[in-house]
Amino acid sequence: MNINPRLLAALVMILWASCYPLISLGLDFAPHLTFAALRAILAGSVLIAIAWLRGAAWPNGWIIWGWITLAGLGMTGIGYFGMFHAAEFVSPGLATVIESLQPLIAALLAVIFLRERLGASGWFGLLLGIVGVAIIALPRVLTSGGGSTAFGLVLVIMATSGVAVGNIAIKSISTRVDAAMAMGLQLLIGAVPVSVLAAMSEAPGNIDWSPQFILSLLGLALPGTALAYWLWQVTLQKLDVSKAAAFSFLVPIIGISVGALFFSEPLTFNVIGGGAIAAFGVYLASRPKTKPSSIRTSSEVL
Repeated sequence: MNINPRLLAALVMILWASCYPLISLGLDFAPHLTFAALRAILAGSVLIAIAWLRGAAWPNGWIIWGWITLAGLGMTGIGYFGMFHAAEFVSPGLATVIESLQPLIAALLAVIFLRERLGASGWFGLLLGIVGVAIIALPRVLTSGGGSTAFGLVLVIMATSGVAVGNIAIKSISTRVDAAMAMGLQLLIGAVPVSVLAAMSEAPGNIDWSPQFILSLLGLALPGTALAYWLWQVTLQKLDVSKAAAFSFLVPIIGISVGALFFSEPLTFNVIGGGAIAAFGVYLASRPKTKPSSIRTSSEVL
């Protein structure tokens, strides 16, 4: 796939941003963790089936399986558990601000474990992204009834850290395992603890299989998860984790744009300003490193 990796990263963020309205559409018809487990199982099964039909090789070696397991427990297990449960305790605005720390956490982990180098402008871009998202979400944080509990904050931070760790794990095997196979396996592995928790704390049989829920589940599992996760590993084959993760700042911008276009949500000054700052931060954090110009010889000067 020869598509520009930055375009791929932006496309993934569009797909992930579409998940928010789809989750809202289906939450009234199924318990939270049961919904999350179904999403992961369906998406993972589809990806593995695609990999099998394409003749992709099964992962070989305990090191690769270890990375896949770590990605599954981080991105899907911890990530889904924290995100789906935090909605009960934390206001959406504050959750968005905290989740925006994920690119920064991912960049720090990439520097430590993958020896990536982001540069001063890259770090500044990540900080600008956080500031932009904070400006967008601040009114929601300050509204009445927008409070949170300490437990909710822990859940959001846990989910954000899990996704960041999962990105490091996937990057570590991005060139050694077929993208569909790796992402499908990590989704199924991560679905195991989510399914166990759902069975222990919920009534998984209490699902209303209405057309609205089926549409929500299919939209989340196929384009929102299977396609997005596959494209994400393809992106990580070509971009550093720190640069790719910076595109996460686009998710709230896309979400607000969709809300303004289709749900008559107002585009306020803080939304426009915060979006512009976050977008500029993405540009700084993801732009290619400039190569130092070679020293010209005396003959070249002459």
